[in-house]
Amino acid sequence: MKKFKVGLIGFSIGGHVFHAPFIHENPNLLLYKVSARKPEQQKMLAERYPEAIAVLSAEEIIQDPEVDLVVIATSNDVHYSFAKSALEAGKHVVVEKPFTNYSWEADELIALAKSKGLLLSVHHNARFHADFKTVKSVIASGRLGRVVNYEARYDRFRNFLRPGAWREESLPGSGIHYDLGAHLIDQALQTFGLPISVFADLRVQRDEAKAIDDFEFILSYPGLKVSLKGQMLAKIPTARYAVYGTNGSFVKWGVDPQEELLRDGVKPSEYKNWGCENEEFYGQLAILENGQDVNERVVSEIGSGQDFYKNIVGALLAEEDLFVKPEQARDVIRILELAELSSKEQRTVSLAGELIS
Repeated sequence: MKKFKVGLIGFSIGGHVFHAPFIHENPNLLLYKVSARKPEQQKMLAERYPEAIAVLSAEEIIQDPEVDLVVIATSNDVHYSFAKSALEAGKHVVVEKPFTNYSWEADELIALAKSKGLLLSVHHNARFHADFKTVKSVIASGRLGRVVNYEARYDRFRNFLRPGAWREESLPGSGIHYDLGAHLIDQALQTFGLPISVFADLRVQRDEAKAIDDFEFILSYPGLKVSLKGQMLAKIPTARYAVYGTNGSFVKWGVDPQEELLRDGVKPSEYKNWGCENEEFYGQLAILENGQDVNERVVSEIGSGQDFYKNIVGALLAEEDLFVKPEQARDVIRILELAELSSKEQRTVSLAGELIS
């Protein structure tokens, strides 16, 4: 069995929650080296993955000839530079979302990977969430009829700022629109394809806040409005998804259960019902079907974050097409750039000729 040696750059929440568990559990991957600079990170690494080698710098991973795949789970500001260095060193690369801060950086990385014949992908793991998989399945079933409105939200409540957190600073790539909004944009593109225009409203609402903490994107399609929202002052839970079609509606509450388990240090193999939502979060479908009113609960699809790295292995072995293509992740960044322009100038921005996937 081919086993690819993985170098993981970053072992804060991104690295130890969203990447290390799935890398460790994939039989074709070896968590070989991990950059962990803080003592508490080094302690956790030694306890959870004693076979992994702890290092202090990204260069110790990028320049190691034993490393096959470099995974970049750092703050957004170094995604581009680390990915470029890794590709130049001949490594396959996975980058945590958002891909880069600017679309020109993404374009450059895509061209570099192609010129060297290397795999380049972006960890858009929300494609594997139970809630989104369920919504996408309901839409694909056709039971809603022609979809005319699609609403998706990432609402949270935290009315205070985290001291020293880079996401709280007014920097390129900071703010919840780049963090949470990138997930929602990617999901919309995977469901409906590329829009014709975008309008955005970006705000800073919390006391003393510097970075965007409230966003709304409206993506326009022929006959369809896609509304994507997120905020940090939602004390009462809101519906995660609401989809309206010519036959009726589908509303979905709750949050995919995988992240909570991962944050608690639980791996997929250690939990029998991995990715399964509680019945209380099953979506509600209300439609007019064959002249009859139909109201039913829709059993949620199973969340499967492990499928991302299964596909990475399949692509490395030339057995599968890459599921998250870098061109798709680049389009997410370009929409974010145009959304910032839209909000600044308070106008709708056309995407004609802007996107490449």
